[in-house]
Amino acid sequence: MTAPGGFIPIAGKTVSRLGLGTMRIAGPRSWSDLRSGRVDPMAVLVEAVRTHGITHIDTADAYGPHTVEALVHDALAPYLDTPELLIATKVGMIRPAPHLWMSHGHPAYLRAAVEGSLRRLGVEQLDLCYLHRNDPTVPFLDQVGTLAAMQSEGKIAHIGLSKVGPGEIDEALTAAPIAAVQNKLNHELQGDLGTVEHCRTLSIPYIAYSPLGAGVLTQDGGAGRALEWLLGLGPHVAAIPGTTSSTHLRELVASSRGWAL
Repeated sequence: MTAPGGFIPIAGKTVSRLGLGTMRIAGPRSWSDLRSGRVDPMAVLVEAVRTHGITHIDTADAYGPHTVEALVHDALAPYLDTPELLIATKVGMIRPAPHLWMSHGHPAYLRAAVEGSLRRLGVEQLDLCYLHRNDPTVPFLDQVGTLAAMQSEGKIAHIGLSKVGPGEIDEALTAAPIAAVQNKLNHELQGDLGTVEHCRTLSIPYIAYSPLGAGVLTQDGGAGRALEWLLGLGPHVAAIPGTTSSTHLRELVASSRGWAL
């Protein structure tokens, strides 16, 4: 079986290097109750998995907020037991208003957030749970340690970090194994290449979000060039572009074939 962009091991599974981010599914500013207009986003999710072989789906409890995880469940319920399908989510951010994203890493909140994600995704264990942001008001190891405790309880299979640098990765590794790091990276925004290299030396998969610069890099057929540059940084790098359009999804898949590492 082929996969868009080839394959990469993440969180104990071998998945497509071209994944699918779901933040945009909730609409502008990722803020929507999704009570209407659910058909198209659900169709894109199903097409990604069933038709194109995308087996890496990325979401978060803050998307919506608290709605996109449920949508992922509704769309992909028939595939949740598929061994190669990885559904990653993130906890540790709150949304007080459509334009606000705030870190919230208090251990009690993180515990409640994990329980909420389990319920919305309809699973007994999260495949991969990222700390969405390091809350500067809470000791970092307390945040990672909370996820590690829930991992030992069987509620999280693997732990990831988002928006972190090499120092935070090294600190987190003193508390728990880290299965993936997810940061913003694209051809026009190359400031995180040091973290890419640090992850390579540690054999940690690096997951690039916003790999196409929110669509800016797709102009004039640039999606293929942007993805090729990104995945060319090393076999430990994967990309999770987002889309709500089946047409755009097909373009992304087409642009990633033929040059997989």
